Amino acid sequence: MHRTDEFDFGVTWLMSQFHEDWSHNGPAAVAAAEYHLWDELDPGAVVAVRHDARLLRRLPSATVEALWQAGTATGPAFFSGGPTGVTSGTQWMDTLIALCDDWLARNAVDGVDPSDAPGVTDGEEMADAVLAEIAAARFVRDEIRHDLAECVGLCTPDLAFRLLLRAMAEAGTGHGSTLSPGHYARLEQLGSALHYGEYVVDAVKFMVDQD
Repeated sequence: MHRTDEFDFGVTWLMSQFHEDWSHNGPAAVAAAEYHLWDELDPGAVVAVRHDARLLRRLPSATVEALWQAGTATGPAFFSGGPTGVTSGTQWMDTLIALCDDWLARNAVDGVDPSDAPGVTDGEEMADAVLAEIAAARFVRDEIRHDLAECVGLCTPDLAFRLLLRAMAEAGTGHGSTLSPGHYARLEQLGSALHYGEYVVDAVKFMVDQD
């Protein structure tokens, strides 16, 4: 897994930028993505986005769409074409891969192979633990938890766990879903085992019920 700093990375980092006001950064989805993939970005961060997008290409297009919508505030119209310019989950991942390839070529990055996995481990040894946390997130819709479990097997446990955190954060923001302190502690422990930076799991800390 890639580490550029203490925050999220890869496609899940980009998803966090697609909040309710995402269209202020561009008239279409590709323009908004380009806004965040600015030329001063760390090359490793771009490679991480590309790596995740390639993994997500292994999933059915409808599954990619469901996971994207669960982890962003873009709504179901995002994949309807029209103003967003996005017609399917597969097409959107292809677009992100192309944007990353253009970035790497434009910035003449030396010594970076965009086909390489971006880091230490994809968390295969923690697949069961990730599946258990997916099952425990009862406030996430059943179909999304099914899609996340599919992502564990077809992509990586690391990516599935980060997508779970995105879905949790959106459920907390949009529906007031909460976490018990014990539940959050388990997420922190798993994030530590996956070598995440300090603020990856911290993104759902606001959901902890203090009562």
